[in-house]
Amino acid sequence: MTRTTVRIAMNGVTGRMGHRQHLVRSLLALRAQGGLELADGTVIWPEPVLVGRSPHKLRALAERHGLEHWSCDLDAVLADDSIDVYFDAQVTAARAEAVKKAIAAGKHLYVEKPTASDLAGALELARLARDAGVKHGVVQDKLFLPGLRKLRRLVEGGFFGRILSVRGEFGYWVFEGDWQQAQRPSWNYRAEDGGGITADMFPHWEYVLHELFGPVRTVQAHITTHVPRRWDESGTPYDATADDAAYGIFELTGGIVAQINSSWAVRVHRDELVEFQVDGTEGSAVAGLRRCRVQHRSSTPKPVWNPDIPAAEPFRDQWQEVPDNADFDNGFKAQWELFLRHVVRDEPWRWDLAAGARGVQLAELGLRSSAQGRRLEVPELTL
Repeated sequence: MTRTTVRIAMNGVTGRMGHRQHLVRSLLALRAQGGLELADGTVIWPEPVLVGRSPHKLRALAERHGLEHWSCDLDAVLADDSIDVYFDAQVTAARAEAVKKAIAAGKHLYVEKPTASDLAGALELARLARDAGVKHGVVQDKLFLPGLRKLRRLVEGGFFGRILSVRGEFGYWVFEGDWQQAQRPSWNYRAEDGGGITADMFPHWEYVLHELFGPVRTVQAHITTHVPRRWDESGTPYDATADDAAYGIFELTGGIVAQINSSWAVRVHRDELVEFQVDGTEGSAVAGLRRCRVQHRSSTPKPVWNPDIPAAEPFRDQWQEVPDNADFDNGFKAQWELFLRHVVRDEPWRWDLAAGARGVQLAELGLRSSAQGRRLEVPELTL
């Protein structure tokens, strides 16, 4: 057995997403299973090098997980020739500068989204990475959720016939922070720090729609801040300057219409925190994080509108569960495995910084659409 070590500088792992999903549930989980074994018996062994601003937090994190290497000096880490990959899960406002440094140092790149604060910055990163000849990837984790993998299976199998529409609901109530602590960091609600649900979620919706149903051609959005005052981690009140709700209508290639609501000011009355309903001429499906249920044309009941009597039909019971038919691993870990294979063996990879730029573009156009009160076309990007 040959072991290939890939040293990964992980910047931003003291944050919620970087720590839980990327470090613990992805790379440390890979190490716990003995590494990523390839068909010829070679094992890819990821070795995280923790990077951040707080020595106290980094030291504690390294000790908790039995890791040897951490640093608060990003420049020194990038100057280390043994570092193969730079990973970035920092706040958005800090990402572009650090990624540029990693490109200049010749490191392969794997970054969270949005990749930059604006489209110009996102395109610049994509061009710099292309010209430098480094491998680069953007986290697009929702494609690897069990529910959406089942949904892709239905699309590719022709279950829907001609797809007509997609309706998505995402969100939950994020506590304001006064009498119950907020579940999200306060920077999410400050525009000056790169916050806002549009910048956060529209990049997700871009790749979900693009990959499963087709490229987005137009966008019309209404974006607002429902909760204008919040309390930060220290209990200090602040003005929420970033949007906490975004309501979007997207027209896709082929005439499919997608409507997706994203809100941190909504209480959940659905089975999962995100759900997509897809309707087609031959059938419909409702997919969430893990589950996917279908109703085929041949078994669709015939509801009749009658507001004068109570509804007696068990609507949810009229749908059929799509079986797993496979073991679904953590979505972040699944994409990390593909990226590591791409780095070590040059296996196919399509979720690059150009794809990340499309997400930034959609968020930017969504904000502009809301400000101008009109529908906007989404032009194709060229590097």
